[in-house]
Amino acid sequence: QPKHNMKIITWNCNMAFRKKAAFILAQKPDILVVPECECPDRLKFSKDTGLPTATFWYGLNQHKGLGVFSYSHYTFKLLEVHNPAFRDILPLLVTGGAFDFVLFAVWANNPQDKDGPYVTQVWKAIHYYDALLSNNKTILIGDFNSNTIWDKPRREGNHSALVQKLEEKKIYSVYHTFHGQTQGKEAHPTLFMYRHENKPYHIDYCFASEDFISKLVNVEVGGYSDWTKYSDHKPLSVTFDM
Repeated sequence: QPKHNMKIITWNCNMAFRKKAAFILAQKPDILVVPECECPDRLKFSKDTGLPTATFWYGLNQHKGLGVFSYSHYTFKLLEVHNPAFRDILPLLVTGGAFDFVLFAVWANNPQDKDGPYVTQVWKAIHYYDALLSNNKTILIGDFNSNTIWDKPRREGNHSALVQKLEEKKIYSVYHTFHGQTQGKEAHPTLFMYRHENKPYHIDYCFASEDFISKLVNVEVGGYSDWTKYSDHKPLSVTFDM
């Protein structure tokens, strides 16, 4: 099978994805992970917007869930081990490429969990899915709603602990690896709170197993001026040489 690049993008679109799809599709993703995405029944794209070849969506209400779209030959299947307790951390088997792999699509947002709505969700999930998180053919990508700057030292499962736990599994942040960045001191924000340029944070991530890291070609974060009219989040775009 001829080698080609695989580009995965995550972008929290702040809802109304149908009105914004054309702008992110200009980046030519093979796989697109969209937190805060309406359900497929509501996705009436404009006629000049390319349609996905495969779609997986999960959510509690039709306006706001987690969407995963293929614009290539990749297809998605939710693994039977999915635990609805971590409803927006979805273990998907991705097929159709040079090899199958497990993609965890992430939107860390569960206000019902008294232990913590954000990074705690991912922390619990990686323990629950421990057996799936092998050191090969694994990607976790999406809106983690977390950063080392918010670590609560006494809380088990803060952001730094999450990063360390994944590193023990030989799963690494592609952004930090590619750009030589330190957790909590990122040069490229993925969120501007309330769209204010003076409130920058880095909370969207892609973590990948060693075999993917060795194929890493490029990691980009969208710029403030290009994306702020659509969302307070900027797209994180990751390219692997497959």
